[in-house]
Amino acid sequence: MAENSNSMGESDKDGSASSPAVARNLPRASTMPKGTKYAEKSETSSEEPNLERSKTEKHGQNSPHDDPTAQLFDDKIPDKQKMKMLNRIATVKGDGTVVVDVPSNFETTSINLRSENTYGEAVDEEPVDLTDLQYRPPMQIVILIVGTRGDVQPFVAIGKRLQDYGHRVRLATHANFREFVLTAGLEFYPLGGDPKILAEYMVKNKGFLPSAPSEIPIQRKQIKEIIFSLLAACKDPDIDTGVPFKVDAIIANPPAYGHTHVAEALKVPIHIFFTMPWTPTSEFPHPLSRVKQSAGYRLSYQIVDSMIWLGIRDMINDFRKKRLKLRPVTYLSGVQTSASDIPYGYIWSPHLVPKPKDWGPKIDVVGFCFLDLASNYEPPESLVDWLNAGDKPVYIGFGSLPVQEPGKMTEIIVEALKITGQRGIINKGWGGLGNLAEPKDYVYLLDNVPHDWLFLQCKAVCPTTIVPFFGDQPFWGERVNARGLGPPPIPVDQFSLEKLVDAIMFMMTPKVKENAVQLAKAMETEDGVSGAVKAFLKHLPPKISPQVTPEPSSFVDFLVAPIRRCFGCS
Repeated sequence: MAENSNSMGESDKDGSASSPAVARNLPRASTMPKGTKYAEKSETSSEEPNLERSKTEKHGQNSPHDDPTAQLFDDKIPDKQKMKMLNRIATVKGDGTVVVDVPSNFETTSINLRSENTYGEAVDEEPVDLTDLQYRPPMQIVILIVGTRGDVQPFVAIGKRLQDYGHRVRLATHANFREFVLTAGLEFYPLGGDPKILAEYMVKNKGFLPSAPSEIPIQRKQIKEIIFSLLAACKDPDIDTGVPFKVDAIIANPPAYGHTHVAEALKVPIHIFFTMPWTPTSEFPHPLSRVKQSAGYRLSYQIVDSMIWLGIRDMINDFRKKRLKLRPVTYLSGVQTSASDIPYGYIWSPHLVPKPKDWGPKIDVVGFCFLDLASNYEPPESLVDWLNAGDKPVYIGFGSLPVQEPGKMTEIIVEALKITGQRGIINKGWGGLGNLAEPKDYVYLLDNVPHDWLFLQCKAVCPTTIVPFFGDQPFWGERVNARGLGPPPIPVDQFSLEKLVDAIMFMMTPKVKENAVQLAKAMETEDGVSGAVKAFLKHLPPKISPQVTPEPSSFVDFLVAPIRRCFGCS
């Protein structure tokens, strides 16, 4: 059993009580920060007449149709009126997720959603051949990543591959991951925000929207630190060496928030990659939302986008005016989801979740991006001896996510292993699991081991049981279950001995094992890192003149041997 290390999430809980504050005033609770005062304040173009007009701002949207939800996407409708509409169709629950209640008269065709040119085109499924791509002179590329180690790790792999093609790569992320990035041979630049604080928040709030008033100032401080550190990460010299850096292209994940604005100010291309769906589609709802009616799936992306934007707009506009010297953004929604001219790449296997049919050619599903850490790894002798002493074990771990009651959860895990007759490896992680009153010969406690080495030694990673904490984890739990690769997800607050025993027994059934083998075979030749690099190069503008010629990379060639991996390994 293993959590998906590229994602963070908690399960849906039908019927859970809404936060009182949220129920009374949804925008105030969902904005994380200052309530509706700033959101309702008119921001006119005369505020900064000498600033360049925002390129992020959209024009030419259709007037609202009869359906009132169309008002959310019309720039002419006042923010106050839009927030009233949000109150009618969306509620932030006590766990921070968004429940979208689609009006009975809603029709999927009644809203001309933004970026129609991007999402409405035929899906481009033709594989990209690097030999067909125009040669790119060495560029200076910055990768802006916010999140836990599981979010950072795929981009280390992507950065290393770009470096192999002669580009200079700076990976900008939280200071906690400095050694991890530098050891991989990439340049490092610190971004604001503490991933441990973010992870602790994730356990309390299952979406990105704080539901408790006490969380608002904490998360606002974190987000502001991140946003205001982005510009320096793209243009300041290396902190350790003083070597100048001036970015030619940006890669980022959505929680960086200010990434598109920096790209606009510096006039450089940006490509957004993520491990969870962030582009509107009619095939499934936004992972941070709960939508019962399929007619509301696509709408849910716009709802979540609007709520996040309401919460950070004051910080974004402060950043635009003070640091970027850009005009403030004046509309309610539209800056967080994909702009029509920004390419998106999704880091998951198309064999697990195929590319939706309503995603156009600027959106790619590139495959899982694995980082080869096993080649130089020497496992401790005690671990090797334990593995050789019996059957392959079950792996249990929660990575960077803190566990609120680690002692109780450890007891449940150990007892479940005993009942099912399985040996188990428990990864302590940031959650502090594994404090046993006395050692058990069928349990091995682990601190940190490369997953690509360890998972090959285990029998229950794929098949997998996902225990959602936050965000998109329920989404992946449902996809795993739908593909017959594991049992239904067990929400962390419903984690019990009985459910864990049932889950372990489910994973051991022949049919589930057969499904896992079939998926592993399908993914055997899949190379998500190459897919990501190809997508990035494919969508770059025809000509980019490097602003400073980078020094040739002294990094040794990065070779990735094809290894059969199964879903969840990273």
